[in-house]
Amino acid sequence: MSAEVVEKEGALDAHVREMVSWHFSAETGCPYWLERARGFGFDPVKEVTCFADMVKFDHFDDEVLRKEDPARFVPRGFAGRPYNVFETGGTTGMPKQRIGWEDYKTDYSEFSDHYPADFFPQGANWLMVGPTGPRRLRLAIEHLANRRGGACYFIDLDPRWVKRLIGMGEMKMAKLYQEHVIDQAATIIRHRKIGCLFTTPKLLESLAERMSLVEAGIKGVFAGGTTMTPQYVRFIEEEVLEGKINYAPTYGNTLMGLAISRKRVPGEYSLTYYAPQPRAVLRVVNPDAPDEVVGYGEYGRVELTTMTKEFFMPRFLERDEAIRREPCAEFAWDGVGDVRPFQSEGKVVIEGVY
Repeated sequence: MSAEVVEKEGALDAHVREMVSWHFSAETGCPYWLERARGFGFDPVKEVTCFADMVKFDHFDDEVLRKEDPARFVPRGFAGRPYNVFETGGTTGMPKQRIGWEDYKTDYSEFSDHYPADFFPQGANWLMVGPTGPRRLRLAIEHLANRRGGACYFIDLDPRWVKRLIGMGEMKMAKLYQEHVIDQAATIIRHRKIGCLFTTPKLLESLAERMSLVEAGIKGVFAGGTTMTPQYVRFIEEEVLEGKINYAPTYGNTLMGLAISRKRVPGEYSLTYYAPQPRAVLRVVNPDAPDEVVGYGEYGRVELTTMTKEFFMPRFLERDEAIRREPCAEFAWDGVGDVRPFQSEGKVVIEGVY
């Protein structure tokens, strides 16, 4: 184990102690976790002293975010501060919700700082083609554009409606809705000076069928959402982006933040993402025994632990599976590779525009 890995693990353990103390102390904790702690049978502040101790917590059930009033997650340390309410996941019914203040700015500032000025040209305007409304993503992309000196234009879409149409077999209507979104995006690109783009790979592909993104002046593309196999990544980079536009695929959601893709050598198309540790930690675990981490190079279920002052979520089993990958030169902790829907082989998975 390298000195850098040891140092990072020490920083992670220190962060665990700080966050557990914040969320479970009477002075700063939130009503939800303080109430839950009464039934734990252990004192988190005293007994959770390192990341390995997180196994003392049960796996987080994200249905809680659908049932509980978001206000119950407001830490007493933030009492009186107005907050954002963001939706996450779900196609029908009551959406899951989480609160937030500055986490999205931290996540996307770190993402911006990871890339050089010429990757997403400084001062360039952005276009976001994706869900705005109650989604954290809308504020996050605008913050990213502003941090790099540009403005941001938006084309909204409703992924819940797209998934519902597909689920009902209304493929024609889903296609028409997608064309409606792409029509708007193409209009903005033709009439405004856009240098950078955020969208999903599927929408990116559709947009490129309308125009050459290179000739339109796009210099950098940031994409996330849809499962991206190595074959699909190669198609996006070589055909859609014509080998001339910088491409930053990412893995993230409202509960985690943003996991950055490590740099790849020419001809490498398999993606590996690294969580914004220590604020969020990703593990790849045995689906049948989720306390166990799988070996490097093996597929398993993705487990997420989020630990910021705004939001604490231990050991959430994502609806994704991935290959456990080793630390790399850019990130001194484990990564997740070739992410896909959990147990997707042999079953139909509705991803919609994602």
